[in-house]
Amino acid sequence: MKPTNAALFGDIRAVIIDLDGTMLDTAADFHVAINRMRAEFSLPPLDISSIKEFVGKGTENLIRRVLAVDYDLHAAEHHFEPALASYQRHYLAVNGDYSSLYPQVVAGLEKLHADGMRLACVTNKPLAFAIPLLKKTGLHDYFEVIYGGDSFAQKKPDPTPLLQVFADFSVAPQQVVAIGDSSNDAQAARAAGCRVLNVPYGYNHGQSIQDVDSDGIVETLLEAAHLIATQRFSTATTP
Repeated sequence: MKPTNAALFGDIRAVIIDLDGTMLDTAADFHVAINRMRAEFSLPPLDISSIKEFVGKGTENLIRRVLAVDYDLHAAEHHFEPALASYQRHYLAVNGDYSSLYPQVVAGLEKLHADGMRLACVTNKPLAFAIPLLKKTGLHDYFEVIYGGDSFAQKKPDPTPLLQVFADFSVAPQQVVAIGDSSNDAQAARAAGCRVLNVPYGYNHGQSIQDVDSDGIVETLLEAAHLIATQRFSTATTP
């Protein structure tokens, strides 16, 4: 496990948390919706492990990756718009039905909230999917700010959504930590100038999280909350 540089977390005031693969295991929702879409195109179903490798860079990228399994670039683009519409219809119908919370997510959010952290959820999932999902799973009200993949012209790994959170909360980059499951989260945080922690579960495009440039790996959101709290207390009491 990659060691965590705890000294970096002494002045944290806000936490930005990813959704898919970080708070919720949503792969089964993707799996059902994608294969229902593929059935409409008379394509064979994909297994869930393949779909997990496609998740993380937004819905448009997901559908292009799915179509690329069967079509060349020209044909995939030809089918893209109807495939996207079909997928969105099916995803909205199942959104959250097959998802599950990762361990200690709620406990972690509760502690962060109790410790006075300002919380934002930044996901590459479109807001029309993210907001209902957060409400359905009881996570919505923990967050002051929620941004989706369609909230700005650019999505993670671009830093734009994170920079907006800094402005919303009136905090400096070094007072923020982003928590996510993939290189998207780490790259966005590095570009924005804030701290970043990764969780070892989730998707990360089928790549090892150990290879991601971050400030450490935490087993759960609760572990992250304890790390931040311990360092804030230590900093506050150091003469």
